[in-house]
Amino acid sequence: MTDEILRVEHLKKYFSTKGGTLHAVDDVSFSIRRRRTLGVVGESGCGKSTLGRSILRLQEPTSGTVQFNGEDILGFGAARLKALRREMQIVFQDPFASLNPRMTVFETITEPLLIQGVYASRKQPELRQKVREIMALVGLSERLINAYPHELDGGRRQRIGIARALALSPQFIVCDEPVSALDVCIQAQVLNLLNELQKEFNYTYVFISHNLSVVKHVSDRIAVMYLGQIAELSEYRELFKNPMHPYTQALLSAIPLAKLDVNRERIILEGDVPSPIEPPDSCRFMGRCRYRQDVCAKGTPPLTEYAPGHFVACHFAGKLAESH
Repeated sequence: MTDEILRVEHLKKYFSTKGGTLHAVDDVSFSIRRRRTLGVVGESGCGKSTLGRSILRLQEPTSGTVQFNGEDILGFGAARLKALRREMQIVFQDPFASLNPRMTVFETITEPLLIQGVYASRKQPELRQKVREIMALVGLSERLINAYPHELDGGRRQRIGIARALALSPQFIVCDEPVSALDVCIQAQVLNLLNELQKEFNYTYVFISHNLSVVKHVSDRIAVMYLGQIAELSEYRELFKNPMHPYTQALLSAIPLAKLDVNRERIILEGDVPSPIEPPDSCRFMGRCRYRQDVCAKGTPPLTEYAPGHFVACHFAGKLAESH
């Protein structure tokens, strides 16, 4: 078994609309090593969640490959795809909308175990003990085992969603903005929980968020997405220290600083985001970029490795890194 658990190559997900073809995910490639976390960050509508769902085949990709443990899962039939669900799970963004309001905590956590045939019935006494163990892992009190989602706060509801994802002991989990609906204190608790679980059980995460500050605390590498494509991909320390894409530089400049005496330029992005419906054959960030030149209109810049493990889709990435 290799150290690489997931390899995505030239993944595309298009949607047909009345106005044309919407390019939600447009030629995205990356890989993830086992027991690591890839953070995916970008503005709302950039394709982050669609990317995560396409990897899991919750939405069928238009083209490309998704290799999980060396096998292209896009060719799997229904039976193999169901078996794959034991290894690949998701934690959804909204902990209220993603939970069945008519199911208790016990019923919610046991649902994937019953669907996969791990247990034949909820009446099996060992199943209740299994649920208690999972609840303890995610910090849920045993007294909540018969509670309904509406009886719990957002943090506890999200812990139920995490518990449900962990029930089958998967290798790989997509965390789709799992803390965006929570207040700051609860966000920190959930992020710490995900880190602790990864250390104990060797999970691999794709962590999706619109907040670079949040992604920084959980990720080994970060992919910055813009309008369906990866603009920059790097180890997280390198990305924060040496951002090479003008969009990444703008995102980093918007992060609040704890020290008031630190002098840092705030980059204000002007102009409009191009439509993802039939996008232009040029750099998609061109209309908002202060460094744009004529070459930017002559095609989409490829994702190029400018430093070891540091990939950037910009014609001037090297020069921008020197001047940053």
